[in-house]
Amino acid sequence: MPPYHILALNSGSSSLKFALYEFGSANEHLKERPQESLLVRGEAEEIGERAGRVWMRGGQGDSLADEQTSIPDHQAALRIVWDRLKGGNYATPSAIGHRIVNGGPQYRNPQKITPQLLRDLRDLVPLAPLHLPEEIKIVEAVGSQDPRIPQVACFDTAFHRSLPELAQRFPLPRKLFDEGVRRYGFHGLSYEYCMQELGSAAGRCRLIIAHLGNGASLAAIKDGFPVDTSMGLTPTGGVVMGTRSGDLDPSILIYLLREKAYNAATLARLVDAESGLLGVSGLSSDMKELLAKRSSNARADEAVAIFCRSIRKQIGAFAAVLGGVDLLVFTGGIGEHAPAVRLEICRDLGHLGISLDNARNDATQNVISSDGSACKVKVVATNEELMIARHTRELAFANRS
Repeated sequence: MPPYHILALNSGSSSLKFALYEFGSANEHLKERPQESLLVRGEAEEIGERAGRVWMRGGQGDSLADEQTSIPDHQAALRIVWDRLKGGNYATPSAIGHRIVNGGPQYRNPQKITPQLLRDLRDLVPLAPLHLPEEIKIVEAVGSQDPRIPQVACFDTAFHRSLPELAQRFPLPRKLFDEGVRRYGFHGLSYEYCMQELGSAAGRCRLIIAHLGNGASLAAIKDGFPVDTSMGLTPTGGVVMGTRSGDLDPSILIYLLREKAYNAATLARLVDAESGLLGVSGLSSDMKELLAKRSSNARADEAVAIFCRSIRKQIGAFAAVLGGVDLLVFTGGIGEHAPAVRLEICRDLGHLGISLDNARNDATQNVISSDGSACKVKVVATNEELMIARHTRELAFANRS
């Protein structure tokens, strides 16, 4: 019986975010959401580097730990997290939910993790070689820690599975689509959380959500359903990102293969780890650092300008897909914390009815558009871990009060 303690694990290519929530009872008659309390959250960072970091904060934001330590791989990161939770006398999780980057064409909803699901995920590794292998290892490591704890997979692609086929198809031979080469879209857990936070207003408008962080993407949503998204087969596609290139002329890659002796590995490193803000600036992938240096460093200025222009172009394209835009939402680390970036993105979008109020934007208020703006512009703080925990609680304990 409640309360349930749900551990959400959000594994990145070099990080492991975690959050432990307590869920109380729900009033099903009033259709109320179960009571939710954050107990602790944190992250293991710089996994695989010489100097890793682990930090933890309590539910009220109080610092519980912040230490430098070697974290050779994701399994080691999980052991550290597990030990810190036990050391803090937190309850053993009732269930554990995982962000899984790609569920392929077949998985449209969260799923309890089974041996068959793991076999299916291994078949999908070529679609997400930077993320899925480590995510699978984390699932297996949890099973070895305590096989009695139910685990749930929450797919970052699931939100986009209802995209119209026209939006999913690339202009390639049809057999490739049948073989799984299609637009999957990502950041789905973030989009889903934002939709829940926006409530009923999001269900009857033309909406664009811009999830802007080290990884960045946008989604076009109409009447509550996604109709397009910027990322494609993998999280490398779409707009300019921290270290990822976003969309490229495919012949650039052919040229590099043919004339510059690149191979698959060097191309993958180029488009995933050496491009984007880092590649253009030659300095950093960190938007905060680039903004601080923008006035004195032409390359930092150029990197920020290219990023903002890329997002602005995508908003314009999605406005065309939607037939106009009623609501624009910024979320993600950059979207939530960089007023200068939001202002530059929205510059020259007046023809779409977008006008920011500078004071509201500088203060990062919930609504940052001016009173006369035909398109409302909002900032929503996303919470992928809470979305994972909600799905996990619902799926693992759906038939219990």
